[in-house]
Amino acid sequence: MEILYEDRFLIVCAKEPGVLSEEGSGKNMPALIREHLKMPGAYVGAVHRLDREAGGAIVYAKDAASAAKLSGQIADRLLEKTYLALLERPPAEDTGTLFDLLYHDRGKNKTYVVSRARRGVREASLSFEVLRRFSVEGKSCGLLRIRLDTGRTHQIRVQFASRKMPLLGDRKYGSSFRFPAVALWCESLSFPHPETGERISLRAPLPENSPWNLI
Repeated sequence: MEILYEDRFLIVCAKEPGVLSEEGSGKNMPALIREHLKMPGAYVGAVHRLDREAGGAIVYAKDAASAAKLSGQIADRLLEKTYLALLERPPAEDTGTLFDLLYHDRGKNKTYVVSRARRGVREASLSFEVLRRFSVEGKSCGLLRIRLDTGRTHQIRVQFASRKMPLLGDRKYGSSFRFPAVALWCESLSFPHPETGERISLRAPLPENSPWNLI
């Protein structure tokens, strides 16, 4: 676990794929942060999350007041995040936006694009930029930078997969590749400090292992 920023109010880490963002059985970020702090009973407030299969920058509060302020920033869209993703069959256009209606099935832990609004359906939008195009095993692939306008469960994964452009290694949503992790990484975070209001901007370096070593 790499520490990107820390003070007495919050801690920002680079989460590894396969680690839970929230409290839970198995390897999880709050437990790892308490080990880092050497404080088994420390408050560690998860204010946003990353899919277990993904990795990258994620922020945690060290007290309830900071957690409430950070959660308010997320609701007001003051916390900005960018992601990097590797896609099979990337978009033909170099930039664009995607808009969908999404429904998350909690029982299956899977999100679906649906055609009409109903109970449990939420709007989802994102913008993207293709940074690089390359080939893996004869298949066209692309490196994209993505900015979310909304933060829905599995949003990036399902919005692209529904257009026949799954993320590399994302077997749940149709990828033909098997990798240790899904090729989704939270590259950067930017948000006002919950105590001082000063804007903090941080970047999590890409890992050098698979699937990122393909680029």
